[in-house]
Amino acid sequence: MAEQLICRNVTLGYEGDTVASGIDFKVSEGDYLCILGENGSGKSTLIKALLGLKPQMSGEIERYGDIKVGDIGYLPQQTVVQKDFPASVMEIVLSGCLPKCGLRPYYKKEEKQLAESTMARLGITELANRCYRELSGGQQQRVLLARALCAAQKILLLDEPVTGLDPKAQLDMYELISELNRDGVTIIMVSHDFTAATKYASHILHIGAHHQLFFGTAADYLASDVGKIFSERTVAENE
Repeated sequence: MAEQLICRNVTLGYEGDTVASGIDFKVSEGDYLCILGENGSGKSTLIKALLGLKPQMSGEIERYGDIKVGDIGYLPQQTVVQKDFPASVMEIVLSGCLPKCGLRPYYKKEEKQLAESTMARLGITELANRCYRELSGGQQQRVLLARALCAAQKILLLDEPVTGLDPKAQLDMYELISELNRDGVTIIMVSHDFTAATKYASHILHIGAHHQLFFGTAADYLASDVGKIFSERTVAENE
């Protein structure tokens, strides 16, 4: 598969202070990359760098083929304020098309059709006229996922997409993301969920305290010393 993103020896940080270093990985078309790491390990800073919102301190982040910064759809973690946003589902999904509008103060027919087809794809067509803040957490995440897909069809960057959802809604979201990946969408997902990461992802990037611990296939990760340590820790936490 064609390469889409490559990070080469990237160092990330703020105001001269290093947050993470030695970040080396690549993402190819159709990959499902899960980024694991403790709080403060640099995952959020890496997200901002991949989205072009913050430059890296050193190293290279390269985009290949026709991939540009705007070709990465982003699903951030929701805040309490966002969950109470008083807009319709259709309005929120359509807002993913705003970058395509430029200075144009209206949506074209094809943008409305994209929103409609994306909602159908994610099974939320019947919610189109519902108020966003009246939806369940799982429904809200589907709406935001549809918005991200309207913004970019090739790569989705998901930041803890199941946080705050009940177990069934979490499973539904993971299965939906996996289905999108099988349909050809490249997935980059930040997660604390070791079990889900190793079940669904094709590749794992694990960032430790300020440096990269592992990058490779999920199978190789489970066989690695790092993977074994975190597997044992997960088992112990669930006992």
